[in-house]
Amino acid sequence: MTPLSPEDLARHKRHIMLKEIGGPGVQKLRAATVSLVGAGALGGPCAMFLAAAGIGKLEIWDDDHVERSNLQRQVQFGEGDLGKYKADILAAHLMRDHPSTAVEPRRKRWAESDALHGKILVDATDNFATRYALNKVAHASARYMVHGAAAGWNGQVSVFASGRTADAPCYKCWVPETPPDAEACDEVGVVGPVTGMVSTAMALEVIKLITGAGSPLIGRLLLLDGLSATPRTISIRRDAACPICNQLPAI
Repeated sequence: MTPLSPEDLARHKRHIMLKEIGGPGVQKLRAATVSLVGAGALGGPCAMFLAAAGIGKLEIWDDDHVERSNLQRQVQFGEGDLGKYKADILAAHLMRDHPSTAVEPRRKRWAESDALHGKILVDATDNFATRYALNKVAHASARYMVHGAAAGWNGQVSVFASGRTADAPCYKCWVPETPPDAEACDEVGVVGPVTGMVSTAMALEVIKLITGAGSPLIGRLLLLDGLSATPRTISIRRDAACPICNQLPAI
């Protein structure tokens, strides 16, 4: 690996001081490639923290444009970005502020047929169809999928590793089918800071997975209640009848 420059040492000093990350962890972050599906309220802040941490390469998928209603929670955008592609604007901000991170914007809605180059996949989507497809790809390719969701005053975060870790559940084990009353945040509303809580927790899980620090949320779901400010964690079990987990990873 390329030695850390004086600028790198100064920039990442606070991470280097942590025994769980240190210089080797910063090097691992620099060598990592992460694919984020969704550049909105979850994907945007998550990407900002990952780029700030020195992730080597970020791939960002989103076909949406910035709307004024986004600005209440999608803090990576402002009035001057209205009407522009989210993936392009987010990528431009990241490359300007964190030039050591290579950012590849994908100005399209990700589909299962689209190749993802990241070693870790981040589910920052807002619909179940895309989430199920991403979960399927993550399992088949033996990659981690860091998942986050938020609506109203509540959020959730987990890491699905069914293709990598023995007996680990996949997303479909947790949600076998789309709930009949499923609603997107534009239908039920969402408190802006709740999406911030979820997105930063997602970034934290990615950093832990890359550096080997701590215990990732594999087989666990972090539930965030913004009204009561009482987070809790529950266990998720693998479903022996799950049609995804019962398939062996392709690699």
